Amino acid sequence: MNRLLIFLIAGWSGFFLMAVELLSGRMLAPSFGSSIQVWGAILTVFMLALAIGYLIGGRLSVKDPSIAKLSIILLTAAAVTTPAVLLGDQVMDRVYTLILDPRYGCLVAAALLFFIPTMIAGMVSPYAVRLLVSECRLSGRCAGYLFFVSTFGSAAGTLLTSFYLVLYLDMDQIFWVLIAVSGSLGLFALLFDLLRFKMVDMEQKRL
Repeated sequence: MNRLLIFLIAGWSGFFLMAVELLSGRMLAPSFGSSIQVWGAILTVFMLALAIGYLIGGRLSVKDPSIAKLSIILLTAAAVTTPAVLLGDQVMDRVYTLILDPRYGCLVAAALLFFIPTMIAGMVSPYAVRLLVSECRLSGRCAGYLFFVSTFGSAAGTLLTSFYLVLYLDMDQIFWVLIAVSGSLGLFALLFDLLRFKMVDMEQKRL
């Protein structure tokens, strides 16, 4: 059950990241357009945020890793995405008036709205790898499985968001669905790990 939950969180994190990335382009398009330069700016923000997230996640995983802490990362990523939904229009309007070049305006707006959520979501994969690895000789295989699941989730998030979700829900509704699923999964994983820890502690005391 532990491994299944870790893979589920990793897969959903990949889904969440790609869905948010696609929606960010749609959110920024009315103010900055949808040219290749604008998409280049968005991709740059997401790639840099992920790079830093991978680094931080790997460092955090060294000390007492647990599913509870992994769930807190997922919950935090969901929480810090909410300002993008609530304040997105105001931020874009402000940036648009201050920065006339849409390329750099989009770069700044994307960074303000999505850099931190992407960075935190990026912490999930390296942290999950540490939870799965029990022996050094198995680390490559565990990492391969984990990144397969995460990338499969990213592909699913890209396809479902672009082919289906945008047809039935408006952009804000999709954001709220993504946040709600992340929050629900994170809370479930947190409660599961706390309950498991409590049961193990009670069993040890009984012995």
